[in-house]
Amino acid sequence: MKLATFNINGVKARTPALCDWLDSSAPDIALLQEIKSVDEGFPRDLFEDRGYQVVTHGQKSFNGVAILSKLPLEDISFGLPGDPEDVQARWIEATVIGKHALKICGLYLPNGNPAPGPKYEYKLAWMKRLRQRAIELMAAEMPALMAGDYNIIPQPEDAARPEIWTDDALFLPQSRAAYQAITHLGFTDAFRCKHAEPGHYSFWDYQAGAWNRNDGIRIDHILMTPACADLLLDAGIDKDIRGFEKPSDHVPVWAQLDL
Repeated sequence: MKLATFNINGVKARTPALCDWLDSSAPDIALLQEIKSVDEGFPRDLFEDRGYQVVTHGQKSFNGVAILSKLPLEDISFGLPGDPEDVQARWIEATVIGKHALKICGLYLPNGNPAPGPKYEYKLAWMKRLRQRAIELMAAEMPALMAGDYNIIPQPEDAARPEIWTDDALFLPQSRAAYQAITHLGFTDAFRCKHAEPGHYSFWDYQAGAWNRNDGIRIDHILMTPACADLLLDAGIDKDIRGFEKPSDHVPVWAQLDL
């Protein structure tokens, strides 16, 4: 089973590139972030015609997450637990039924800039709630993963020029410590498990020719519980899609599982 996570930066603007990627890469499950669409405005017919069940947690003009799945889904839920007042559409989860049952969680973690400030405080509070959900996933017997745009550069080797990100919310020590507090629970970074070397990125800014200069950062991650990591066969980044017409500034990150 191939699962991928992809921040599409607006489903209406990226539909052609998204469909081309689905046709060429053929993931069984795609977790999408930043769909920027209300549920009723999502072009689900395009994906249902390709054999996907479509589940969305949308929000007008901002945020929004979705699951496209060719495998049966159960126990679908929306919103990261811990703050009933949080109205931002950033979390979706479901159970996938294959050879094994697998809990999949799609997330769009807050950017947090400018930092310091209210947006950064929201980011750190969201990550604290995320860690609590991660503890619950680790305690359950079911294999589980959390995948999406984390808006976190974990290590200096995850940026072409780490020195320019020093004061950015994506790379501040407090941000990385909050991320490490999650991974240190026992989660495996699927991509790093298969590719330890530097120079791999999942985001290139639209400005200043970042793509042409390969001036990227790796901020899209698939974190797996030990039971899920035992099923991991391979992982990668579909970098070439960044060169498509009207691309997202992110590219898909994928994992192949024995599911």
